[in-house]
Amino acid sequence: MKITSAVIAALLILLGLNSVFVVREGQNALLLQFGRIVRTDFQPGLHLKIPLIQQVMPFDNRILSLDAAPERYFTSEKKSVNVDFYVKWRIADNALYYRATGGDQLQAAQRLTPIIKDALRFEFNARTLQELISGGRKDITERVRVQTDAAARKNLGIAVVDVRIKRIDLPDEVSESVYKRMRAERLQLANELRYTGQESAEKIQADADRQGQVLRADADRDAATIRGDGDAQAAAIYAQSYGQDPEFFAFYRSMAAYKKSFEDGKGVLVLKPDSEFLRYFSDPMPATATKR
Repeated sequence: MKITSAVIAALLILLGLNSVFVVREGQNALLLQFGRIVRTDFQPGLHLKIPLIQQVMPFDNRILSLDAAPERYFTSEKKSVNVDFYVKWRIADNALYYRATGGDQLQAAQRLTPIIKDALRFEFNARTLQELISGGRKDITERVRVQTDAAARKNLGIAVVDVRIKRIDLPDEVSESVYKRMRAERLQLANELRYTGQESAEKIQADADRQGQVLRADADRDAATIRGDGDAQAAAIYAQSYGQDPEFFAFYRSMAAYKKSFEDGKGVLVLKPDSEFLRYFSDPMPATATKR
């Protein structure tokens, strides 16, 4: 009797425990009865169910990540690119999600991946490689998110929160051709700039040479004019001096000739003592003064 009572008490305790379940924060749950969905709107907290007959299927209500392997796509000009992307998603409809995936997160990711890849393939096929390189990622990811969100909600009960492209790589053969084209374009641009610079330098040099010739010609003309005026003034002064005192003028010119002849200290002159050139060495007095 005691054993029977203990067994009954244990069964009642187990049934009581089995009739209570907890939905944790960040989760929601489905209530199933013989595989049929009975209720889908359980919020976090303590809830009751019929023991042994009803089962609880909890789901993660947080945003989940799908990090797929890089995929190769072709651009509109049939050039291939390797695209590395990830997706943020969450469960939007518990009942549809359970029917589509059995509540298995791995199966959900496997069914969501081809939807994302097909949308990306369509977007990449519609764009050139230059458009992708120049910054069309944001537009692509937003269009892919909108398209895949609608399809995933309808077929999987999943909401696509975000789609991000981590990296777009060119295959080795494509990278080499792109780099070669870029090098050729930069070389062409450098040659054009070099040619333009050389042409400008030649024009500037020719203009500078022309201006230099004009300036030199003007300077030579002005110098000749000034020199001519100076010579004329000097001749006038000489003439005036000669007219005033011819003997002093002759003496001055002889002194200048002496200075010019002996200014380096190495000059040697072989002359007769009574030479006219040495007249002021032997008789410094003017001839007129001697006669007086």
